[in-house]
Amino acid sequence: MDKDEVFVPRTKANLGSMARRLKNPIGRIVDILITLAIGWPSYLLFNASGRYYQRYATHFDPNAPIFNERERLYVVISNASLSGVALLLCKLAYTRGVMWLIKLYVTPLLIVNAFLVLITFLQHTHPALPHYSEDEWESLSTVDRDYGVLNYVFHHITDTHVVHHLFSTIPHYNAKEATKAIKPILGEYYRLDSTAVIPAVWREFKECVVVDSDSPTKQNGIFWYTNKFH
Repeated sequence: MDKDEVFVPRTKANLGSMARRLKNPIGRIVDILITLAIGWPSYLLFNASGRYYQRYATHFDPNAPIFNERERLYVVISNASLSGVALLLCKLAYTRGVMWLIKLYVTPLLIVNAFLVLITFLQHTHPALPHYSEDEWESLSTVDRDYGVLNYVFHHITDTHVVHHLFSTIPHYNAKEATKAIKPILGEYYRLDSTAVIPAVWREFKECVVVDSDSPTKQNGIFWYTNKFH
């Protein structure tokens, strides 16, 4: 699994005091709303919930530890393109008005970002989902989810994510067939959760606060989610 992927589990050692203050129903609602609203730009700007580095990391710095040498030029090109888009948006806001821009661009962007964060979070967060030390293979630290008709809208990235972790270059139109093929091979290691999205989000934000390295269930570098971090 790509260790730079969003929602790398937190441990007790890097859990901030704010998370403790949010450990109640109202705080949980606030946490969910903030995560869905600014989770994606926070990841891009500050590597929030991404892999932990010894120094500040942002996806807009070509010299950031996130990238290897081959990728640095692409970051420069991406930044240049982003600057052009920003200038275009400023011109549209000036000519058409800020509210026009919010309605036709900002609002749809926020919705897309929220779905991106929601899907990624639920794919990698579940009370029964193990995570592993850096020396262990982590490709099966994911779970397939059932979004109903939205499975088709999202090209089945939602209900075939396990196979994506095993074969990241597989085309989406082959993912369903490949998932059927790997189920009998993986057996108990294949995970599917059919819980409705809203109850699943609430449960995961409540139960999956950190991964506990001190858990009595730890075996061979395997760590499990817990909401007990005192």
